[in-house]
Amino acid sequence: MSLTWPDPTEPGVARVRLQRPAPHNALDPALITALTNAFRELAGAPHVRVVILEADGPSFCAGADLRHMRTAAEQDWAANHADAEALAAMFHAVASCPVPVIASVQGACYGGGVGLVACADIAVGVTSATFRLSEAALGLIPATISPYVVRAVGERTARRWFMTAETFEAHTAQAHGLIHETQPDLNALEASVNRLAQAIARNSPQAVRACKRLVDEVAGRPIDAPLRDLTARRIADARASAEGREGVQAFLQRRPPNWLEADRLHRRSLRDDGADELND
Repeated sequence: MSLTWPDPTEPGVARVRLQRPAPHNALDPALITALTNAFRELAGAPHVRVVILEADGPSFCAGADLRHMRTAAEQDWAANHADAEALAAMFHAVASCPVPVIASVQGACYGGGVGLVACADIAVGVTSATFRLSEAALGLIPATISPYVVRAVGERTARRWFMTAETFEAHTAQAHGLIHETQPDLNALEASVNRLAQAIARNSPQAVRACKRLVDEVAGRPIDAPLRDLTARRIADARASAEGREGVQAFLQRRPPNWLEADRLHRRSLRDDGADELND
């Protein structure tokens, strides 16, 4: 797995890339640990605006690694519980990342791969991508990914996909909200993901993070007096913030906001110093 950050050609954009193409980027303990650590690192990186989660090879992620599954079948309950806790921690690290995560999906996306897509804030796939929650066919259940899948597609769709273990295509995944759009080929997929990342990176860094928190705060809550008060407080916070004031003034004065100038200076310093790439 590789984590590329920072990239002088893409200010504010970090890339997490799955790099186990031979086993279709299947999740083994090493990859699970690497993904967890990468997203925890990015959560504390102040200049990160958006994370792209992508993969090498023909498939995004085929779920659990077969060798690891064989080992797990021979372990006792305590060992399996510890293993599942590590998996749950990985999904939480992705889902709780304070900046938007965009999943770029091609090929097979099964089991835990579907979980990663559900954890992302935005997902784009090629039309040839296929999806499957195959756990029930193996005598298992999609437990650690279930909160994120149910949140993404709703209870009714989750019940069907969990219980049938059927394979479904990208257009079905899009229709039920698992992915947001489809693209005809890998070039179009890359262009779409980059366009979305750049759109996010141009916006106020504080406002983007606050937007992500806002969805978590209001989702599923009754629209009552406490929620109305919460939303009034949040917009007041934004209006009174330095970036809020700067953004409005920049709009009224027809000039770029200062966070874009900060990006330009940061990009120049990266070109002088050289970007880092961490490989696990």
